[in-house]
Amino acid sequence: MDPVRRTLLKAVGLLAPHAAWAGDAPVTEMQKPAVKPRHVLCFLGKDESLLHPPKDVVKTIEDFGFEIDRTYSQAKPDPHMPRSFSVCWDRVFPLAWSAADEQAVVNHKSVLYVLSPRMDQQKTVPYSAAALRIVEAMIKAGATAVKGESAGVAHGLERWRDLADQARKGATTGQGLAVTLALAKACRLAFAKRPLGGERYNESVGYHLVGLPEVYVARSRGSDQDAVNLMEEIANEMAERGLEATLKARKLTLSHETQYREDDFKFNPYGIVRIEA
Repeated sequence: MDPVRRTLLKAVGLLAPHAAWAGDAPVTEMQKPAVKPRHVLCFLGKDESLLHPPKDVVKTIEDFGFEIDRTYSQAKPDPHMPRSFSVCWDRVFPLAWSAADEQAVVNHKSVLYVLSPRMDQQKTVPYSAAALRIVEAMIKAGATAVKGESAGVAHGLERWRDLADQARKGATTGQGLAVTLALAKACRLAFAKRPLGGERYNESVGYHLVGLPEVYVARSRGSDQDAVNLMEEIANEMAERGLEATLKARKLTLSHETQYREDDFKFNPYGIVRIEA
Protein backbone atom coordinates (compact mmCIF):
# COMPACT_ATOMS: atom_id res chain seq x y z
CA MET A 1 0.00 0.00 0.00
CA ASP A 2 1.44 3.40 -0.94
CA PRO A 3 2.24 5.83 1.93
CA VAL A 4 -0.40 8.43 1.01
CA ARG A 5 -3.17 5.84 0.83
CA ARG A 6 -2.11 4.44 4.21
CA THR A 7 -1.99 7.94 5.74
CA LEU A 8 -5.48 8.79 4.51
CA LEU A 9 -6.95 5.47 5.62
CA LYS A 10 -5.51 6.04 9.09
CA ALA A 11 -6.80 9.61 9.12
CA VAL A 12 -10.38 8.55 8.48
CA GLY A 13 -10.11 5.72 11.00
CA LEU A 14 -10.14 2.80 8.55
CA LEU A 15 -6.77 1.43 9.69
CA ALA A 16 -5.33 0.90 13.15
CA PRO A 17 -5.47 3.88 15.57
CA HIS A 18 -3.08 6.59 14.53
CA ALA A 19 -1.17 9.42 16.07
CA ALA A 20 -2.95 12.75 16.16
CA TRP A 21 -3.72 13.84 12.62
CA ALA A 22 -3.04 17.51 12.10
CA GLY A 23 -6.42 17.84 10.43
CA ASP A 24 -8.06 17.28 13.82
CA ALA A 25 -6.89 20.73 14.87
CA PRO A 26 -8.74 23.33 12.75
CA VAL A 27 -12.22 24.53 13.65
CA THR A 28 -13.05 22.32 16.62
CA GLU A 29 -14.57 24.99 18.84
CA MET A 30 -18.23 24.52 17.84
CA GLN A 31 -20.66 21.83 18.92
CA LYS A 32 -21.00 18.76 16.77
CA PRO A 33 -23.70 19.42 14.15
CA ALA A 34 -26.63 17.07 13.65
CA VAL A 35 -26.06 17.13 9.87
CA LYS A 36 -22.83 15.73 8.44
CA PRO A 37 -21.68 16.61 4.91
CA ARG A 38 -20.88 14.10 2.22
CA HIS A 39 -19.34 14.05 -1.24
CA VAL A 40 -21.42 13.24 -4.31
CA LEU A 41 -19.08 12.71 -7.26
CA CYS A 42 -20.51 12.70 -10.78
CA PHE A 43 -18.58 10.97 -13.57
CA LEU A 44 -19.44 10.92 -17.27
CA GLY A 45 -18.21 8.29 -19.71
CA LYS A 46 -18.15 7.44 -23.39
CA ASP A 47 -19.92 4.10 -22.94
CA GLU A 48 -21.52 1.82 -20.36
CA SER A 49 -18.14 0.50 -19.18
CA LEU A 50 -18.08 3.55 -16.88
CA LEU A 51 -20.66 1.76 -14.71
CA HIS A 52 -18.28 -1.16 -14.17
CA PRO A 53 -14.95 0.32 -13.02
CA PRO A 54 -11.85 -1.89 -12.90
CA LYS A 55 -11.33 -3.96 -9.75
CA ASP A 56 -8.52 -1.75 -8.46
CA VAL A 57 -10.74 1.35 -8.76
CA VAL A 58 -13.63 -0.41 -7.02
CA LYS A 59 -11.23 -1.38 -4.24
CA THR A 60 -10.12 2.25 -3.85
CA ILE A 61 -13.76 3.35 -3.64
CA GLU A 62 -14.65 0.68 -1.10
CA ASP A 63 -11.48 0.97 0.98
CA PHE A 64 -12.32 4.58 1.82
CA GLY A 65 -15.94 3.75 2.63
CA PHE A 66 -17.35 5.35 -0.52
CA GLU A 67 -20.02 3.61 -2.57
CA ILE A 68 -21.32 3.57 -6.13
CA ASP A 69 -24.90 4.81 -6.35
CA ARG A 70 -26.71 2.32 -8.55
CA THR A 71 -30.05 4.14 -8.23
CA TYR A 72 -29.18 7.25 -10.25
CA SER A 73 -26.20 6.01 -12.28
CA GLN A 74 -27.23 5.18 -15.84
CA ALA A 75 -25.89 3.66 -19.05
CA LYS A 76 -27.35 6.42 -21.20
CA PRO A 77 -26.85 10.17 -21.67
CA ASP A 78 -28.42 12.65 -19.27
CA PRO A 79 -29.73 15.57 -21.36
CA HIS A 80 -29.34 17.92 -18.38
CA MET A 81 -25.58 17.46 -18.12
CA PRO A 82 -24.43 20.08 -20.67
CA ARG A 83 -26.33 22.83 -18.89
CA SER A 84 -25.35 21.55 -15.46
CA PHE A 85 -21.65 21.52 -16.30
CA SER A 86 -21.91 24.92 -17.98
CA VAL A 87 -22.91 26.56 -14.70
CA CYS A 88 -20.51 24.47 -12.62
CA TRP A 89 -17.21 25.02 -14.44
CA ASP A 90 -14.70 26.68 -12.13
CA ARG A 91 -14.14 30.20 -13.45
CA VAL A 92 -11.48 31.22 -10.93
CA PHE A 93 -8.49 29.17 -12.07
CA PRO A 94 -7.28 30.18 -15.56
CA LEU A 95 -8.08 27.56 -18.20
CA ALA A 96 -9.76 25.28 -15.65
CA TRP A 97 -11.41 23.46 -18.56
CA SER A 98 -11.06 23.23 -22.32
CA ALA A 99 -13.23 22.93 -25.41
CA ALA A 100 -12.41 19.20 -25.39
CA ASP A 101 -13.82 18.93 -21.84
CA GLU A 102 -17.01 20.68 -22.94
CA GLN A 103 -17.32 18.35 -25.92
CA ALA A 104 -16.85 15.31 -23.69
CA VAL A 105 -19.86 16.45 -21.66
CA VAL A 106 -21.98 16.90 -24.79
CA ASN A 107 -20.97 13.49 -26.14
CA HIS A 108 -21.24 11.46 -22.93
CA LYS A 109 -23.11 8.16 -23.04
CA SER A 110 -23.15 7.17 -19.35
CA VAL A 111 -23.30 8.66 -15.84
CA LEU A 112 -21.88 7.25 -12.62
CA TYR A 113 -22.36 8.66 -9.12
CA VAL A 114 -20.05 7.85 -6.21
CA LEU A 115 -21.02 8.80 -2.64
CA SER A 116 -18.79 9.32 0.36
CA PRO A 117 -19.77 8.40 3.91
CA ARG A 118 -21.23 11.13 6.08
CA MET A 119 -18.13 12.92 7.35
CA ASP A 120 -17.24 14.02 10.86
CA GLN A 121 -15.76 17.51 10.82
CA GLN A 122 -12.26 16.46 11.83
CA LYS A 123 -12.19 13.90 9.01
CA THR A 124 -13.43 16.08 6.17
CA VAL A 125 -9.95 16.88 4.82
CA PRO A 126 -8.71 13.27 4.59
CA TYR A 127 -12.06 12.15 3.15
CA SER A 128 -11.87 14.94 0.56
CA ALA A 129 -8.33 13.87 -0.27
CA ALA A 130 -9.67 10.33 -0.70
CA ALA A 131 -12.35 11.74 -3.03
CA LEU A 132 -9.59 13.29 -5.14
CA ARG A 133 -7.81 9.93 -5.34
CA ILE A 134 -11.06 8.36 -6.54
CA VAL A 135 -11.46 11.10 -9.16
CA GLU A 136 -7.92 10.49 -10.37
CA ALA A 137 -8.48 6.71 -10.51
CA MET A 138 -11.76 7.10 -12.42
CA ILE A 139 -10.11 9.41 -14.97
CA LYS A 140 -7.38 6.83 -15.51
CA ALA A 141 -10.14 4.23 -15.97
CA GLY A 142 -11.79 6.27 -18.73
CA ALA A 143 -14.12 8.86 -17.15
CA THR A 144 -14.40 11.76 -19.60
CA ALA A 145 -15.81 14.47 -17.29
CA VAL A 146 -16.10 14.98 -13.52
CA LYS A 147 -18.22 17.20 -11.32
CA GLY A 148 -18.47 17.59 -7.55
CA GLU A 149 -22.21 17.67 -6.92
CA SER A 150 -22.02 18.67 -3.25
CA ALA A 151 -20.99 22.22 -4.17
CA GLY A 152 -21.74 22.18 -7.89
CA VAL A 153 -18.18 22.56 -9.19
CA ALA A 154 -16.53 21.06 -12.27
CA HIS A 155 -13.00 21.15 -13.63
CA GLY A 156 -11.46 19.84 -16.82
CA LEU A 157 -9.63 16.52 -16.60
CA GLU A 158 -6.18 18.13 -16.59
CA ARG A 159 -7.15 20.42 -13.72
CA TRP A 160 -8.57 17.49 -11.72
CA ARG A 161 -5.30 15.63 -12.20
CA ASP A 162 -3.33 18.68 -11.10
CA LEU A 163 -5.44 19.07 -7.94
CA ALA A 164 -5.01 15.38 -7.11
CA ASP A 165 -1.26 15.83 -7.50
CA GLN A 166 -1.31 18.88 -5.22
CA ALA A 167 -3.15 16.87 -2.58
CA ARG A 168 -0.68 14.00 -2.87
CA LYS A 169 2.26 16.37 -2.44
CA GLY A 170 0.51 18.04 0.49
CA ALA A 171 0.19 14.68 2.23
CA THR A 172 3.84 13.74 1.71
CA THR A 173 5.74 17.03 2.11
CA GLY A 174 6.68 18.48 5.49
CA GLN A 175 5.34 17.49 8.89
CA GLY A 176 2.35 18.16 11.11
CA LEU A 177 0.10 21.13 10.48
CA ALA A 178 1.95 22.24 7.32
CA VAL A 179 0.94 18.98 5.67
CA THR A 180 -2.69 19.43 6.57
CA LEU A 181 -2.83 23.04 5.37
CA ALA A 182 -1.45 22.09 1.96
CA LEU A 183 -3.79 19.12 1.74
CA ALA A 184 -6.80 21.15 2.89
CA LYS A 185 -6.11 23.90 0.36
CA ALA A 186 -5.91 21.44 -2.54
CA CYS A 187 -9.19 19.85 -1.44
CA ARG A 188 -10.85 23.23 -1.02
CA LEU A 189 -9.79 24.33 -4.50
CA ALA A 190 -11.10 21.03 -5.88
CA PHE A 191 -14.52 20.85 -4.24
CA ALA A 192 -15.63 24.40 -3.33
CA LYS A 193 -17.42 26.72 -5.73
CA ARG A 194 -16.82 30.46 -5.53
CA PRO A 195 -17.87 33.12 -5.97
CA LEU A 196 -21.61 32.71 -6.39
CA GLY A 197 -23.23 36.10 -6.82
CA GLY A 198 -26.16 36.65 -4.47
CA GLU A 199 -28.22 39.78 -4.01
CA ARG A 200 -25.91 41.18 -1.33
CA TYR A 201 -22.92 38.85 -1.18
CA ASN A 202 -20.43 36.95 -3.26
CA GLU A 203 -20.69 33.51 -1.66
CA SER A 204 -18.62 30.38 -1.27
CA VAL A 205 -20.27 26.96 -1.42
CA GLY A 206 -18.51 23.79 -0.33
CA TYR A 207 -16.20 24.87 2.48
CA HIS A 208 -18.05 22.35 4.67
CA LEU A 209 -16.29 19.63 2.66
CA VAL A 210 -13.06 20.65 4.42
CA GLY A 211 -14.71 21.34 7.77
CA LEU A 212 -15.01 25.14 7.48
CA PRO A 213 -17.87 27.66 7.53
CA GLU A 214 -18.73 29.40 4.29
CA VAL A 215 -17.39 32.90 3.67
CA TYR A 216 -19.75 35.51 2.21
CA VAL A 217 -18.26 38.82 1.06
CA ALA A 218 -20.42 41.91 0.53
CA ARG A 219 -20.56 42.68 -3.18
CA SER A 220 -19.90 46.35 -2.47
CA ARG A 221 -16.37 45.50 -1.29
CA GLY A 222 -15.01 45.02 -4.80
CA SER A 223 -14.80 42.70 -7.77
CA ASP A 224 -15.49 38.97 -7.93
CA GLN A 225 -11.74 38.32 -7.82
CA ASP A 226 -11.40 40.56 -4.75
CA ALA A 227 -14.09 38.45 -3.09
CA VAL A 228 -12.34 35.19 -4.00
CA ASN A 229 -9.04 36.49 -2.64
CA LEU A 230 -10.66 37.42 0.66
CA MET A 231 -12.54 34.12 0.88
CA GLU A 232 -9.30 32.20 0.45
CA GLU A 233 -7.43 34.42 2.90
CA ILE A 234 -10.01 33.85 5.62
CA ALA A 235 -10.37 30.14 4.84
CA ASN A 236 -6.60 29.69 5.11
CA GLU A 237 -6.61 31.55 8.40
CA MET A 238 -9.47 29.46 9.81
CA ALA A 239 -7.68 26.26 8.77
CA GLU A 240 -4.41 27.37 10.35
CA ARG A 241 -5.46 29.28 13.47
CA GLY A 242 -8.94 27.90 14.13
CA LEU A 243 -12.36 29.49 13.90
CA GLU A 244 -12.53 31.35 17.20
CA ALA A 245 -9.11 32.93 16.82
CA THR A 246 -9.94 34.06 13.29
CA LEU A 247 -13.30 35.53 14.27
CA LYS A 248 -11.76 37.35 17.22
CA ALA A 249 -8.82 38.76 15.24
CA ARG A 250 -11.06 40.00 12.43
CA LYS A 251 -13.96 41.06 14.66
CA LEU A 252 -16.38 38.77 12.83
CA THR A 253 -19.27 36.59 13.95
CA LEU A 254 -20.59 33.20 12.88
CA SER A 255 -24.14 32.94 11.52
CA HIS A 256 -26.30 29.88 10.90
CA GLU A 257 -28.89 31.68 8.76
CA THR A 258 -28.78 29.99 5.37
CA GLN A 259 -30.84 29.59 2.20
CA TYR A 260 -30.13 25.85 2.03
CA ARG A 261 -32.27 23.17 3.69
CA GLU A 262 -30.55 20.68 5.98
CA ASP A 263 -31.16 17.89 3.46
CA ASP A 264 -29.42 19.87 0.68
CA PHE A 265 -25.88 18.70 -0.12
CA LYS A 266 -24.84 22.38 -0.20
CA PHE A 267 -26.01 22.95 3.39
CA ASN A 268 -23.08 23.92 5.60
CA PRO A 269 -23.62 22.77 9.20
CA TYR A 270 -20.64 24.83 10.35
CA GLY A 271 -22.30 28.13 9.49
CA ILE A 272 -21.39 31.24 7.52
CA VAL A 273 -18.94 34.07 8.15
CA ARG A 274 -20.21 37.25 6.52
CA ILE A 275 -17.84 40.07 5.58
CA GLU A 276 -19.85 43.27 5.41
CA ALA A 277 -19.17 46.39 3.38
